Amino acid sequence: MNSQLLFAGISGSLRKSSFNSMLLQNVEELLPAGVKLRILSIADIPLYNADLDKPDASMRPGTVQYFRDQLAEADAIVIVSPEYNYSIPGVLKNAIDWASRGEDSPLLKKPIALMGATQGLWGTTRMQQEFHPLFQYLDMRPVYKPEIFVAQAKEKFDEKGRLKDEKTKALIQQKLQALKELAQQIK
Repeated sequence: MNSQLLFAGISGSLRKSSFNSMLLQNVEELLPAGVKLRILSIADIPLYNADLDKPDASMRPGTVQYFRDQLAEADAIVIVSPEYNYSIPGVLKNAIDWASRGEDSPLLKKPIALMGATQGLWGTTRMQQEFHPLFQYLDMRPVYKPEIFVAQAKEKFDEKGRLKDEKTKALIQQKLQALKELAQQIK
């Protein structure tokens, strides 16, 4: 039996120099022992269209089914996202909409951790609050504490994209450890 856990990592930003994608890369280096991170792209997922969302997985768009399969394989999910207009970025919400559909949704009862980075002072607090009803509706298992709000992100990363704020690193490690423990309980 393989005791290694697999976390699926998703950045809610498509921007090339995204602080959230940088933060997700740093998450990989801060994982607890026995955990591997697989970063998933949501860039090519089409806009949700119920006409294309078929119960037969072979009839769904290929990028959608691949995304769903990768989420199903994962023991837990880590979402790192910016905040757009006080809310969840459309591209991320779209990916969640595709993954959430049907009785075979790979999100059901899935442990999840959320964090975000922004140039502003609020550190994605509103976006993260927008997720709470989604987690409840989708019957997911969120790790709420510690909360990871990376405000004034430009000051928190070096020129190579490495997180240089030790307090934030420690909080991320705590959150990832809690996610690991929850995933082990559920597995």
